[in-house]
Amino acid sequence: MKNKSLAFQIWLVISGILLLISILLAILFPTTLRQFFTNEIYTTIENEQHILKEYGLPSRSGEYYFSNEDSEPTLGNRTVDHILLPEHADISYFSSRVLPQDFLRKAQEDAISQRKIVARYEKDLGNRTLFYVIRKVSVNGQPAFLLSFSWDTYRNALTSTLFKQLLLVISIVFLFSWLPSIWLSRYLSKPLVSLEKDVKKIAEQNWHEPVTVNRSDEIGKLGASIEQMRKRLVSKDEAQQTLLQNISHDLKTPVMVIQSYAQSIQDGIYPKGDLSQTVKVIEDESKNLEKKIRDLLYLTKLDYMSTHQLAQDHFDFTALLHEVVDRLRWRRPEIQWEFDDVNATIKGDKELWTKVLENVLDNQLRYAETKVSLSLAKHQTNVQCTISNDGPPIDQSVLQHLFEPFKKGANGEFGIGLSIVKRIVTMHDGAITAENTDAGVTFSITIPI
Repeated sequence: MKNKSLAFQIWLVISGILLLISILLAILFPTTLRQFFTNEIYTTIENEQHILKEYGLPSRSGEYYFSNEDSEPTLGNRTVDHILLPEHADISYFSSRVLPQDFLRKAQEDAISQRKIVARYEKDLGNRTLFYVIRKVSVNGQPAFLLSFSWDTYRNALTSTLFKQLLLVISIVFLFSWLPSIWLSRYLSKPLVSLEKDVKKIAEQNWHEPVTVNRSDEIGKLGASIEQMRKRLVSKDEAQQTLLQNISHDLKTPVMVIQSYAQSIQDGIYPKGDLSQTVKVIEDESKNLEKKIRDLLYLTKLDYMSTHQLAQDHFDFTALLHEVVDRLRWRRPEIQWEFDDVNATIKGDKELWTKVLENVLDNQLRYAETKVSLSLAKHQTNVQCTISNDGPPIDQSVLQHLFEPFKKGANGEFGIGLSIVKRIVTMHDGAITAENTDAGVTFSITIPI
């Protein structure tokens, strides 16, 4: 079933529904029709009795009154015959070529035991069914019974005719059901085939042509989702290309410096005046290269962690902040540190938050003039961490892309430290901003609790 074409599946579903309806109709329709026409026959018999009663009953019982004794009823001829039975007289002398004497005797017994004035009965005689109504009447002051009857010929003939017509209509509809199936399958499969081609192009990285489906139904929503996926893939591909270019450019500079200085030493030339200072440059560039590689590996680690559940440990954020400051303060001993904090506990991955504080404090420490200020404020739903310095303001063009990886900084340098910060804070459903103030530059981190 799943491996068949959409047209075949739709036709099969429609055919199955029609077949189910046909079976239900074949079971219910004859029964319903027979019941309907049976009630109509009884109603006709009772109406004939009313008419006969209005015009007057015969003066003696045992007489037959046939509306058409010599003809069988047809589709347009529903014959009702009557016979007047005595209540207690012997009817063995009655003769009729329509009703057998045994039946008349049984009908008399039913009439005597009948409690209602009018009652309906049904009797199988041979291969036919007789519908009859017995009415209690009075003839010359004596109780009697009016037996009115009709055969099932009319009911069976009309039911058979209508049922045959119904089967003919169902057969025609069933045979021609493939026409709407083909139309419906083409209507549904045409955009799906188009989407299939678009998805194949995207799989082959040929994703610069937009996916367009001019529909507002589920297929249209599917097309819109594929188009959204295409845009994200294009954006991600462009970001990867830019990332590779920036990585190569960012790593090339320290490598070239190390190579040129090493070659100079081999040639007996010391660009920094002596061997010690020249080797120090190589050492500094090696550390710089190591840091860049370490950040790249950390960025890759974050890509992996973003697809997995983060650790949700409760820890003292205030203590962690002081711990990181104590590790970094030796880099610039002349810088003054100001604290305005409270005891704050947050939930998250402690290792990742350590990386956030290290990168932000390293950035603030690098550009500070004389001091770095830190403050913590605890609110009902979050903790606000503010880290400021009194350094020069950040250019607005740089500030707009400060947390994007490999964006050129104020000194023409590329870096991913702050982009790592942004990724980690976002992974914890937090937020980080940077702004220029009258006193310098301020980073604000909002941490949900």
